[in-house]
Amino acid sequence: MIKTLEQPGERKRRMIRKHPVKLTALLYLKEALRKERYEACAEIIAVAKEFGAADFEVRDLLEDPRRTPG
Repeated sequence: MIKTLEQPGERKRRMIRKHPVKLTALLYLKEALRKERYEACAEIIAVAKEFGAADFEVRDLLEDPRRTPG
């Protein structure tokens, strides 16, 4: 699901096409963050965005409250 703004102040959800490379890149990003491999994150994010990842999808993974500094 993706949030879009159709009219100012109104949020609406719509389905998006799920590209397998985008989904795989987002999973790799999640795994790289979990294993604290921050050097690989920039390249993974670039691939995810190339195949249609929205900014909020990447941001949600980067700002995951369950991922706390150890």
